[in-house]
Amino acid sequence: MDDEMNTGPARKWQTNHTYHTEPEPKKVVVKVKSKSWLTKGEKVIYAFLCAAIIVCGMFIVSYSSTTDALNRETQTLNDKVNAQEVENENLLFEVRELSKPERITKVAKDNGLEIQESQVKRAAN
Repeated sequence: MDDEMNTGPARKWQTNHTYHTEPEPKKVVVKVKSKSWLTKGEKVIYAFLCAAIIVCGMFIVSYSSTTDALNRETQTLNDKVNAQEVENENLLFEVRELSKPERITKVAKDNGLEIQESQVKRAAN
């Protein structure tokens, strides 16, 4: 019993101060990949669609610009044609005025010409 008394406190101390030799559990880091709501294929398709829309928009703007330039040029040419028609009508009116028989006879008399026939006909256009 004496042995038991002497070893009792030592055992208590040993049980209270024993080193835990159990390995700590390893922490496993799990990387969670966040899934995108678009796949790579969809991204490629959307990129091509966006590029196609941009190219179509540029084509439409270019075509519209060209059409506008042609319309302006056509309008300018129409204005020139109208101005030329007015000038031609004015010149035609002047030709009619200058080819009147009375004027012709007056100019002939002023220049000393004698009229052989009493009738002067209008000059043909």
